[in-house]
Amino acid sequence: MCNSYIRDLKVALDKVPETSDTFKVVINAENKPQEGHRGFNAPTLNEMALVIVCQQFEKRDIVLESHDNKMQRISEIHRSYNALQYPLLFSRGQDVYPISLPQRDPETKTILTKTVSAASFYSYRIMIRLGEDNHLVYFRSLFSQFLVDMYVKIESERLAYIRNNQAQLRADSYIHLQDSIGRQDVDGEQLGQKVVLPSSFTGGPRYMHEHTQDVMTYVRQYGCPDLFIMFMCNPLWQNITNVLLPGQKPHDRHDITARVFYLKGKKMMALINKGCLFGEMRCFIYSVEWQKLGLPHIPILLRFEQHITPDKIDNVICAEIPNPEQDPLLYDIVKANMIHGPCGSLNYKSPCMKAAVRNIHHHFLRTPKQETI
Repeated sequence: MCNSYIRDLKVALDKVPETSDTFKVVINAENKPQEGHRGFNAPTLNEMALVIVCQQFEKRDIVLESHDNKMQRISEIHRSYNALQYPLLFSRGQDVYPISLPQRDPETKTILTKTVSAASFYSYRIMIRLGEDNHLVYFRSLFSQFLVDMYVKIESERLAYIRNNQAQLRADSYIHLQDSIGRQDVDGEQLGQKVVLPSSFTGGPRYMHEHTQDVMTYVRQYGCPDLFIMFMCNPLWQNITNVLLPGQKPHDRHDITARVFYLKGKKMMALINKGCLFGEMRCFIYSVEWQKLGLPHIPILLRFEQHITPDKIDNVICAEIPNPEQDPLLYDIVKANMIHGPCGSLNYKSPCMKAAVRNIHHHFLRTPKQETI
């Protein structure tokens, strides 16, 4: 029997009231969704995400039932959590990350008073070292799910530290909180959240506000930017494809994609800034963002010592296809990445034709055949 049927059956039995004398369970194998059963459908997307509802970031735990019908809750920070949540990755039930793991001096190997953070541990765990075989990277989508789950654990550890160290962070002395209470705009007990996130927490409201103010300061001090450049990740870079294992695709190894893009991004910023590719640089701002397909990109704002005037813009930006004889390398890059087609009747296998082909098939399946008289 399919696992989904067993799961649905257990859920149905749990909802039956104890006072019910008769209860029938009917499983009809002929009844199934129009597009097939969800237990056998292949995944259609290469993305992986985890949603935490109502800020319950500490409730992703496991409940075990012992032989004496007692329940035992295993928290996410328990060292056996990974073995219970991912039995395929840790088939021997080995312990993974104990929260009290002490740090060691890299030279003398003596135990230190500080403990190893979850971020440092899992960064070390997913690395591939010479002479060692890391079995985690062979699990493709399950490996991506493991990375997402462990990153949420890292965020939970950071949030727990912030919540338990509000006095050391001096959260009660934040200027915005003092101003609001001083003006008596709102009740102090109802102001904000119980836990105040500092600006050092990535993605928090004060983090975003601080960086927004920095950008506005750049514009006020140096003026509007001269160029806006979008640097995007190409999953077919040889630096990515050459290190993939047999049978793997770039979306199976987001760790490699992120590292390669980080190094290429630093190289490009050094070329623009120190190499003066477009001229003497005055200031620049960029941020790393992620697309829906799991690929990063960097929007860059550049401000030069000498403004790019309208009569010089053609020396920087060109909307023409390069000459294949004068610059064959640039011509191949533009042809492979910036030209769409052919599609339509010339190529039904083009990515943009998937929806059109599906609609055509759906139309012919739905339209009744006409009999020839």
